[in-house]
Amino acid sequence: MLGCLNLQRKPPSKRGPPVLQKRGNVSDWQVKDGEEAIVKRDEDGGKEAKTVIRFVKAVDRVEAVREAFRHAWKGYKAFAWGHDELKPISKTHGEWFGLGLTLIDALDTMWILGLKDEFAEARKWVETELSFSKNVDVNLFESTIRILGGLLSTYHLTGDTLFLDKAKDIGFRLMPAFKTPSKIPYSDVNIGKGTAHPPRWTTDSTVAEVTSIQLEFRELSRLTQDPQYQNAVEEVTRQVHRLEGKRDGLVPMFINTNSGKFTRRGAFTLGARADSYYEYLLKQWLQGGKKETELLEDYLQAIEGVRKNLLRQTSPSKLTFVGELSNGHLNPKMDHLVCFLPGTLALGAHNGLPSDHMDLALQLMETCHQMYAQMETGLSPEIAHFNLQSSNGRDIDVKPADRHNLLRPETVESLFYMYRFTKDSKYRDWGWDILQSFNKYTRVPSGGYTSIGNVRDPVNPAPRDKMESFFLGETLKYLFLLFSDDSELISLDKYIFNTEAHPLPIWPSTS
Repeated sequence: MLGCLNLQRKPPSKRGPPVLQKRGNVSDWQVKDGEEAIVKRDEDGGKEAKTVIRFVKAVDRVEAVREAFRHAWKGYKAFAWGHDELKPISKTHGEWFGLGLTLIDALDTMWILGLKDEFAEARKWVETELSFSKNVDVNLFESTIRILGGLLSTYHLTGDTLFLDKAKDIGFRLMPAFKTPSKIPYSDVNIGKGTAHPPRWTTDSTVAEVTSIQLEFRELSRLTQDPQYQNAVEEVTRQVHRLEGKRDGLVPMFINTNSGKFTRRGAFTLGARADSYYEYLLKQWLQGGKKETELLEDYLQAIEGVRKNLLRQTSPSKLTFVGELSNGHLNPKMDHLVCFLPGTLALGAHNGLPSDHMDLALQLMETCHQMYAQMETGLSPEIAHFNLQSSNGRDIDVKPADRHNLLRPETVESLFYMYRFTKDSKYRDWGWDILQSFNKYTRVPSGGYTSIGNVRDPVNPAPRDKMESFFLGETLKYLFLLFSDDSELISLDKYIFNTEAHPLPIWPSTS
């Protein structure tokens, strides 16, 4: 009976995916659940065979992520090596900072996935090619979460001091950003000249950006025994903690670098420009061993502020979503970015916070899943609008300008947390559906994956010719961890993930 399962299938190896039967021109990884092709040949459908099939399925999912990473890496290596981003369709590269952003973002992913050859190649590039003494403006927040975070994480996972040395270098070069009248940092730093400035059009910084660099700079101080990094970011935390202009713990989106005060105060969102402020309140509290009560108080108050001001349910399906408040008026729109929240709520509940945080996480996870499931490509738009009174029978509408998908990680990030804490296999199934949709609509044959312009059009999803570094740094990493049966692989009791999915250690308690 078991013999008929063979079908030229080699045992899964550590080096690559198991060989599945091809069906026409469908790729291996578009085979439904990775085992349909096998089941069709099992005429008797005996129990014994089905047990094996379920086992094969679990292996397939982990291997499918490795295969997806290798395919993405193949494109990056061929057409964008050492550059920031791959443009997979035109087979060239895009540059943002000129610092090998995709490579650095992907280092710890390769280590976690066990891709030793690819990691060794990338390490060599870091050792011989990566230099931060460049006359280039970088964004403080993006450089901190992707480059500093990626280097610190890779140092912790490997113990290789090359990565710590590079982390010290970039961390030191980012410090001029904090030399402002208010000590609220500027958004941009020239890492070669040691100068910093706000964007050309404003003296404001984004609240999420100045409050989502703390995990990394605090860790850099712990490793170097140099307090300047921790002091700088904790001064920002202290100021934001006591600032006027919040609404039930919710913060506005902008803060002025001269006055240190919130500006454009009327709008409150958990999406772009505010999202990771809330995430980093909880994660700093966890990083420091649950000792800094002001961080916890601000987090708890903010979650109550979300409940009081932003939570609504759709019609007809009663999906719970987080809207946006603008001058007292609720706008029923939610960025895909907000889908970090179910995972963060679950992480808090796992660490002893109120159980109704987990109840809310379960509801929001369902909503984020529906943002994928209700689209024709199975991929979520960048922004969804929710119907409070449905006229067309749909819970979710998408405006033409919001129909793009950038290969973002937030939903699979939350699926990872939800599976780790509940062990409910539906979260793995939802993640598998997402990976299959990425493979079907965003995979570029010559290597790489591309953002798409229209998740509502499976015939022409309008590829945008860009693979963001976070697809390798975050999306594929969280999918791998979701499917892995090793719950000690990056244990959530030992590590916290920064907002670019780079795991940093929870500090050992000093008695």
